[in-house]
Amino acid sequence: MELFKPKRVDAGTLTPQLKNPNRVRDHLANERTYLAWMRSAIALMGFGVLIVRLRILRPPLAPQPPGNGWRLGLAFGIVGLSMVLLSTAHYFVIRRDIDADTYEPGDRWVIVTSIAVLLLGVGVIYYVFSIPLESLNAVIVE
Repeated sequence: MELFKPKRVDAGTLTPQLKNPNRVRDHLANERTYLAWMRSAIALMGFGVLIVRLRILRPPLAPQPPGNGWRLGLAFGIVGLSMVLLSTAHYFVIRRDIDADTYEPGDRWVIVTSIAVLLLGVGVIYYVFSIPLESLNAVIVE
């Protein structure tokens, strides 16, 4: 993958030669999309940390089953980190395609991300409803 490729210039001048006059707008849209993917990845990782830390919010002397919240939090972290890597690679591929004027939109990333978020949502629902309610309501009076 070429991250830094030389710009095309006219033989007579030092101004860049543009194939597509809307290329700047396309690059800015690509960058906005990349930043949106980054925000989503950060939100997923933050939500994973929140799920892992939910145990701390319970009363200190209430019985706490071992739980699997850390696994769900780890899954959110892995999906978030994967999203960072994949969106960065996707950004550079799209940038190259815009420069070559060969960009074709694809559905693959939308489908993959939708499935990942759907599975994480199912995991959150399972985690929330698998916590015994008795342990959440236990108040120790001294």
